[in-house]
Amino acid sequence: MRERLLSLDVLRGLTVALMILVNNPGSWAHLYPPLAHAAWHGCTPTDLVFPFFLFTTGAALAWIWPGLGRARPGAFAARVGRRVLVVFAIGLLLNASPFVRWGPEGDLVWRSLEQLRLMGVLQRIALAWGLAALALRLCGERQALPLAGLLLLVYWAACVAWGAPADPYSLPGWFGTALDRAVLGAGHLYRGEGVPFDPEGLASTVPAVAQVLLGAHVGRVLRAGQAGSSIDAEAAWRSLLGLALACGALGWLWSYAMPVNKKIWTGPFVLLTTAAAVCVLIALVARLDLPAQRHRPRPRLLQAVTRLGEVFGRNALFIFVLSGLVPRVLQLLRWPRATDASGRVLHTHPGDWVWRTVFEPLTADPRLASLLFAVAQLSGYAALAFWMDRRRLYIHV
Repeated sequence: MRERLLSLDVLRGLTVALMILVNNPGSWAHLYPPLAHAAWHGCTPTDLVFPFFLFTTGAALAWIWPGLGRARPGAFAARVGRRVLVVFAIGLLLNASPFVRWGPEGDLVWRSLEQLRLMGVLQRIALAWGLAALALRLCGERQALPLAGLLLLVYWAACVAWGAPADPYSLPGWFGTALDRAVLGAGHLYRGEGVPFDPEGLASTVPAVAQVLLGAHVGRVLRAGQAGSSIDAEAAWRSLLGLALACGALGWLWSYAMPVNKKIWTGPFVLLTTAAAVCVLIALVARLDLPAQRHRPRPRLLQAVTRLGEVFGRNALFIFVLSGLVPRVLQLLRWPRATDASGRVLHTHPGDWVWRTVFEPLTADPRLASLLFAVAQLSGYAALAFWMDRRRLYIHV
């Protein structure tokens, strides 16, 4: 395999692309079931996006570990700490953006810091990556797999010991919400479930660290298979296939005792999504990075998907942040649309107007129209990603 894995870049980029697709529908009320998150227990294709991103973050960590792991303690702390703080701060600023909102009197008012959500996707990525790097530093890179298993078992024990005896995996019975409310404050938690509960809270960050460590183990195996011969590369490929099968089987068996649940990031969820991520990655490695396959002609569809993944992967953080910021800013540009039965003025904004006037009338199935709206937005970000790649504009932290 080459010095940098094309397959890893492609997987990371395709994960970002799918994240943009599922986060920007025309209407949240009109979604195909695979494009919606599981209501509580269970797992849909959409639920794979975030764990795939954590997994690729861990695999990428393994790729830079030979240099990072040998750094002096001060240099190591500075590099890891800087990245954690920057990514966490970007996530916090994204939560606060666009810093103002429309008030009840129809004027723009400052968003209250008392209700600012402190955690989020980028915050979890920052903490999980930083804690995984620290764990590897203290215990050694070869201990990634047992460390991941230990964290998952500790988290399982905490759920059982401190959760509600009747159902420790329910929304009211899960122990992590009490911890988040005590440390972060109820006003700073996500309220998408109707109560203060954060799916990216502190307690469930522990199994997320395990997911990064599993990715780091996979990255180390692939790096070791980089020795240059196809035998080494194919041996790594077979080793990871065995890992995927083991994670899948163990996750399935464990799900009889602990449910598969993204919102509290249970152990079976980590293992099953890691198994899926490994399967996708080794399929990409087999087609894109094995020496015997590297120079073979690729089908046009594979070429297009590979190129799309490359350009998204090279500016993954920037494109993700932009896709979250743009809709929030556009919602400030509103104008009256109609008046309801009580005389209250209903407003629209550019995104809503495009959805209602362009995409909703396209088809009798509102779910298809909602998907087409998301595809159109993804196409716009893809065009930007291709333009940045041609200009060699890469924004990293």
